[in-house]
Parts: sequence; C-alpha cells; structure tokens
Amino acid sequence: MRLRKTINRDLPPRMLRRVRPLKNGKTWVGYYYDGRTESGKRIEIPLGSDLDIAKIEWAKLEHKAPPAKTSLLGQVFDRYEREIIPGKAHRTQKDNLLSLTQLRKAFNDAPIEAVTPQAIAQYRDKRTGKVRANREISLLSHIYNIAREWGLTDKENPAAGVRKNKETPRAFYASAEIWDAVYKQAVPELRDAMDLAYLTGQRPGDVLSMRAADVVEGFLQVAQGKTTKKLRIRLSYGEDLNQLGVLIERLLEQRRRWSVRNPYLIITERGMKVSAAMLRLRFDDARLQAVKEALDNQDTTLAESVRQFQFRDIRPKAASEIDDLGDASRLLGHTDKRITETVYRRVGEIVKPTR
Repeated sequence: MRLRKTINRDLPPRMLRRVRPLKNGKTWVGYYYDGRTESGKRIEIPLGSDLDIAKIEWAKLEHKAPPAKTSLLGQVFDRYEREIIPGKAHRTQKDNLLSLTQLRKAFNDAPIEAVTPQAIAQYRDKRTGKVRANREISLLSHIYNIAREWGLTDKENPAAGVRKNKETPRAFYASAEIWDAVYKQAVPELRDAMDLAYLTGQRPGDVLSMRAADVVEGFLQVAQGKTTKKLRIRLSYGEDLNQLGVLIERLLEQRRRWSVRNPYLIITERGMKVSAAMLRLRFDDARLQAVKEALDNQDTTLAESVRQFQFRDIRPKAASEIDDLGDASRLLGHTDKRITETVYRRVGEIVKPTR
C-alpha cells in the first residue's frame, strides 16, 4: 500500500525539499529527485534551488509534461525586492518597501494566476490610506509587468485597469509673509538651503547634493536624483550675475574662507555637509520659533499658516512665482507642463479685468 506524503505536499511525487540554515543567518532551500540507480540503490538527484526549474527537471526524469507554474505572489515579491528595487533611487526604494509590506499582508499567499481586478479593487476600497493605496496598486501593476517579462505568468496584468482613488494635490503656498517669518529664525546654513532650493526649483535631496564641482562655465549642473534628468541652470545674463549666480559665488567664497574639504555647497559653519536629517531639524526649529513670534504678536492666522509650511513647499513656490509656465516646467525638470500646472503652480493665473 502506498503511503500518502505527510510533508512537502505542495511538491510532485518523489520530489524532496531540503532546507539548511546558513552561517550568515539566511536559509538555503534546494530540491531533489528521490531516484534509484540501475542497481536499485536510492539516490537523490539535485534539481536546483528554483522551484519552477526544479519541477521542469522533475518532469524530465518522470517523462511527463512539466506541471503548470504555480508561483505565489510572495515569491514574486521576494525576487522583485531582491533584483529590481535596489536599482531604483534611494527614496523610491524606501517607498517601494513600504508598499510591499502592505501588499504582502493581502497577496503574499495568493497564486500569481489567481489575483483578479475585482480582488485589487476590494483591496483599494478597504485601505484607509487612500493615497498610499494608489501607490501600492501602481507597484503591484509594475510587479506583474516584470513577472510577465520573467516568464512567471502570461496572464494579463490584473492591476492595469483598476481605478485609482481620487487624489487632491497639496495646495499650500508659502507667501512672502510666511517665508520671511521662517527665514528670519533660520540659522545660516538653513537660509543657504532655502535660497538655493528657491532659486533652482529643485527637490530638497538634490539641493543638499549640489557640489562646488557642479559649477561649470557659468552654469550650475544638476542631475536630479529622482528622475536622473540633467539640467544646466544659468548663473548670469551676459556679464551680470543673476541672483542664483550671486548666491553661488557667496557659497564658493564661504568654502574658501573656511577651508572646507568636503565637496558640498550647503555646509555648516564647521564645514560639515548638511544632511537631510539636519535640514529637517533646523527647519522645524525655525518654524517653531516663527510660530511663537506670530502668537506673541497675536497673529493667529500667520501662526497657523507657518505651521503648515514644509521645506518641500519651496519647490512649488518657485514654480508658482515664475510667470512663464514653460520656463517653470523646464526649471523643475518636467517633460509635461501639465504636471507643473496642476501640482506645482499654487497661485491663480494672472488675468486681465473686464475693463
């Protein structure tokens, strides 16, 4: 009488799974075929560490058609995290890993062929974080596209046609009054960062990454970290420096005066590079002091507005205060002016009165 398998029930007959802990703390998994030699002696034939490939090798030994692939999404998530995410920008990596954590809770044990648009729509509706749900569905869609490239499924992408939650772009605009209130309380390196962010229209991470060597032949060269878009921002018009040129000259002179060794433009008085964490702490402190001063002056409206001000609002402030939409879009590195207009322009369009 043939006994039923009590372990490895997910494997075909005569396939074995071997699991061994490694010294680095990880776990090795390998698959074997429980075979026999010509003399009848038992032998384990290695099939590899990839389950799908192991099943193909098993089918050859059994003289059968290869079984259909039954990859679980958890396995696809693991491979995507291992092979795809490390090639993305640092901020995108963090965002993807956060999204993967949520996706695993719902889809980790689901066969890749079993997920339907209806299941993804139900996931969308149950998520309390509506904007986060959109990011997670976008990531799941990309994972399915990559899985198709890997040959793990030939199924249509179930996330492709799923409707996203409506998003309302951030509408906060840092007026001159709000800017001045925080700028007044800022330490010198924060003022430098605010000025450089405003005059270049770049993201906080790109501002902190700007180096003295990026100043070349009258231009500030920028390679955006998020999009890898390359820009050359003019530092003068003819023989006269523009405001950005004046700022860059001052920052370079500051480096020479302090004999700074590190290559960055935004530095402390001790010559240290200002990190993202340092920038946030300094901005939070300046904003808190600005709120206190506004409350001391019994200006609760200004205090509430200052509380909402974030360093990332400097980029849309720059976009909003450039008259020409095309110029603003090019400075921000956008290929589509509609993004600049709908997300970053936070003041009304200039129009003429009736008469």
